[in-house]
Amino acid sequence: MKKTTLILGCGDIGMVLGKLLLEAGHRVIGARRSVAALENSGIEPLPLDLNDEAALAALPDADYVVYILSADRFDEAAYRAAYPDGLKAVLRTYEARDATPKRLIFVSSTSVYGQKEGEQVDESAAAESTGFAGMLLREAERALWDSPLTGTAVRFSGIYGPGRDRLIRQVLEGRIAPKTPPMYSNRIHRDDCAGVLSHLIGLDVAGKALEALYLASDCAPEPLHDVMAWLASQLKVEPTEVIQAPLRKRSSKRCDNSRLLQTGYDFRYPSYREGYAQVMQEGGFLAEPV
Repeated sequence: MKKTTLILGCGDIGMVLGKLLLEAGHRVIGARRSVAALENSGIEPLPLDLNDEAALAALPDADYVVYILSADRFDEAAYRAAYPDGLKAVLRTYEARDATPKRLIFVSSTSVYGQKEGEQVDESAAAESTGFAGMLLREAERALWDSPLTGTAVRFSGIYGPGRDRLIRQVLEGRIAPKTPPMYSNRIHRDDCAGVLSHLIGLDVAGKALEALYLASDCAPEPLHDVMAWLASQLKVEPTEVIQAPLRKRSSKRCDNSRLLQTGYDFRYPSYREGYAQVMQEGGFLAEPV
């Protein structure tokens, strides 16, 4: 029978995921505040405000629920509303039903890690960020794992892709991260975010065992200086300014994606080089292909 997947927070990643699932034969429902962007996508639109109890009660039954909501802004109240509070409300809604999802997937972030010295981290590493974002995401993860529903959290590293080109624009301004101390950068292309989620759902449909947690980052954790220097070489820009102050607050870690690779996932963009080449070409940043 055709599987039904409900994508809560069907934005940029959700729409790419929805397309992949439609191609795999799923019925896909996309929930978001404004559904105009879903028109003619094949994804069934569902207007949703998580603060509306009636809207939550009316959420459709689904085989898979993917929670990809994002905070409206970068502050503690917005993060609490979007992550622990929003997820807990959805969990309560489905826990009360006779027909529960086969699996609920929560999109988390590697910001839960607090490591600052370039340590390698995987799913077993301590996730003890002291920032509000990481702490609230950890609270949401724990709520998922404490629920009687079957759930998997996926921690994405820094997401980039079409329209997510802030680093490219910084390089075009002549800015670059300092070489020392090395501040490690971990990234994943938007299309691989959707690809990972689709892959995990596909494994579950096929009856393969899934873990409760996956770290999803590409195969090239490298110092941010090296990433920006490579971009500068492709863009033919000479860096003139070293970025200092904001980087002192950054975590610095190297994400190990071995568990994800062991599931058989094949990255479309295994490193920032392939991924940013696509973004630069599609975004018109390059006169000629890389």
